Amino acid sequence: MIKILFICLGNICRSPMAEYYMRFLCEKRGLSRLISTSSAGTSGEEEGNFVHPGTGRILSSLGVDYSDKRASKMTREDLSSSDFIVCMDGYNVRAVSRFAKSYGEDFYDEIKDKIFLMSNFYGSNSDVADPWYTGDFDSTFRDVRRGCEGILEYLKSNGKLK
Repeated sequence: MIKILFICLGNICRSPMAEYYMRFLCEKRGLSRLISTSSAGTSGEEEGNFVHPGTGRILSSLGVDYSDKRASKMTREDLSSSDFIVCMDGYNVRAVSRFAKSYGEDFYDEIKDKIFLMSNFYGSNSDVADPWYTGDFDSTFRDVRRGCEGILEYLKSNGKLK
């Protein structure tokens, strides 16, 4: 099973959008037994809170049930047990790296090659805009959708999906 962890700041907008959209894609394509998804935030300020209503609107429009999602802060175990740690922006990449290094260089060395910027999966180095600040959940979803499709293509082209 390929484990993908999506990371954003608070775990109420971008990363749960990616987590549940990727699940939706995997179910649609018969890949649910091969890929599992989760999400977390680099900050604990939203811990325990529900998905932002803007993210909820996008997911609901697809018929995706996200009612079990509560924001959580990333843990060492989250990073260690994931095959891919997909960050929504450069700040998140740096925060994950700092967090990993706080457990020592050995732990950082163990996970550093698993850390990706979401936009790299659709040929960019840009950040997935945080709709908490922009209010534009549709543009964020466009990038999340492109990123999730890109991840599946990456997995397929690298022989990880049959």
